[in-house]
Formats: sequence, structure tokens, C-alpha cells
Amino acid sequence: MIQNESQKHSPSDAGRTRPIDSGRGRIAGYACIAAATLFWGISATLGRAVFTGRMHILGEQVAPIPPLMLAQSRTTFAFLMMLPLLAVVRGARTLKLTPRDAFDAMLVGSLGVAASNFFYYYAIQQTTVATAIILQYLAPAMVLLWMVARRLQRATAPRLLGVLLAIAGSVLALGVVVRSANFPGLAISTHDVNLNVRGVVAALLAAVAFSFYNIFGQHLVQRHNRWTILLWALAGAAVGWILVNPPWKIVAAHYSSAQWTFMLLFSMFSVMVPFSLYFWGLQFLDPTRAIVTSCLEPVFAILVAALVLGETVNHIQVLGIIVTLAATVLVQMPERERPTLVVEPME
Repeated sequence: MIQNESQKHSPSDAGRTRPIDSGRGRIAGYACIAAATLFWGISATLGRAVFTGRMHILGEQVAPIPPLMLAQSRTTFAFLMMLPLLAVVRGARTLKLTPRDAFDAMLVGSLGVAASNFFYYYAIQQTTVATAIILQYLAPAMVLLWMVARRLQRATAPRLLGVLLAIAGSVLALGVVVRSANFPGLAISTHDVNLNVRGVVAALLAAVAFSFYNIFGQHLVQRHNRWTILLWALAGAAVGWILVNPPWKIVAAHYSSAQWTFMLLFSMFSVMVPFSLYFWGLQFLDPTRAIVTSCLEPVFAILVAALVLGETVNHIQVLGIIVTLAATVLVQMPERERPTLVVEPME
């Protein structure tokens, strides 16, 4: 749970305490998570390009890659690259955790990162992209309910309004809302939303997994170096994916060199860089503020797609972008409550 007082830490926790709700800490946290969502927005555009056969590497067209394989390869490659890199740069000793904390971090990776990706892509297969995203971005409400139920936060008006605006802004930004002659003048496009039962359940499970790694991951980075937690989380995600899609199935698919190159680059843009930034941001923000800020992801995805792929952005989507930005600003407002202490690892 989130700590409110000093306590003993393991050697990897060496650092100094700082109020998680300090002004400079909040700015750093929002900057890190906003930057992470920018990279996720870029990776969403890259994924869309490879799904539609519009991606080329060194003059060679990259054949479409199944979403399941793309999700698996990005975490596995990220783990395989980060392990030797961190061992050399930071030293192997700094990557050690107690068995309990290592298990918890791997749970964040398997039941959080990997599960959210798996259920999200399954929801896309069963429904539509818009349906999956809309339901997955109910996660801010889930996080707030959990924090309030555990008495870790109060259900203040700014928090409630921020969560509602974040969800509403994400829906508007997706482009599934159209003009209607009936009150209130807007309606959800039935063409873009498909409420298939299995797809809806999968998308809701993706939201639960997304909420889980925001809450539990933030708890872990309070007490340990973010690089250590991220590495163990990626290890858990890699193991989880092997159980879903074992190596012999991957070998039998006979992916081309261009596909493998894309998957390697995709792992850097969609996992290594953004998750490093996201876990860094979790050091300074509570889970509610962090997950509301993560709603900037569809905003960046839309803007990047418009710039790179030439996709259009209508007035309703612009309104959604403005509402989402307003939500992230609203949840930044400091509140009068006892500050929560966070361990900032020494670099």
C-alpha cells in the first residue's frame, strides 16, 4: 500500500524521501507520463502502418504482423536488451530484489503489462478498436474507486471531475461521436462501436490490468529503483507471453528479416522508452493522477496519425483533445492532505 511514513528499505532503495505531492515532483511526474503517452501514440501509428502494409524498412515492405506477436515481441525484446544494458551501466547487484519483491514486480509485468495488452488486442479482434479503447479507458474510474475504497485518497470534486473529463475526452477524441438531431446533439456511431460480449469482457479486463499495474507498480517504485522494477516487470511479461504463444509457434510462423527488424525497433519505441518514463513518473504521482494523464495517449495517437498518415481530425475530436487536456490540468491541482512520501532512487 502507499506509505505515509518512513520505513526500512532494502539496499536497492538507497535514496532520499520526497513528498509525492510536491510541486516540482508533480511537474516531473506529469512530464514523464505525458512523454510516455507521446511514444505510445507514435507506436500506435507505427502499429497501424504495419497492420495495413504501409511500413517499409530499408526499401522493403514489412508484411503485416499479427497483433499478438507484436505485443509479445515488444516486451520480450525490451527485456533482452535492458538486462545486459542495466547490468553493465548500473551493475548486476543493483538489479537484485528480495524474492517477494521480485515476484510482485513480475506480477506487475504478467498480470498488468502483458495482460492489459493481451485482453486489449483480443477485444480489438472481437469488437472494434474504438470499443476496446473506450472500455479500457474506464481504468481511471477503477483506480479512483480502489484508492477511495482503501482510504488512500478522498473522492474530492477535482479528482472526480478529472476522471470523468478524462474518460469523456478520450471517447470524443476517438472520432466515434457524431452529430445527432436528438438531444444532446451528439451520439455514438454504431458503425464504430460493437458491443460483442466477449470483446466487452476482454476490454474491461484490459482496464482492470491497466489499473493494476498503475496501483501496484507505483507501490513498488516507491521502495525500489525504477529500472530494477521495470526490468523484473518486463521479465514477468516475457514469461507470461511465452505461456500464451510458445517459441515453437513463433518459429513456425517464419517471420522475415524486415518483420524482425520492425519488431526490434517497435520494442524500443513502445516499451523501453515509454515504460521507463512511465515508471519514472509513478515515483512522483499517485495512481489516479498518473492514469488520468495516461489518457493523453489517444490524443497523441490521433495527432501523430494526422501528421504522418494524413488522417483527418474533425471538430468533435478537437473538442475531445481539449477536454482531455483540461482533465490532466485539473488533476494537477494540489490538495490539502497529508503528503505521501516516496523514495527517489539515487542516480
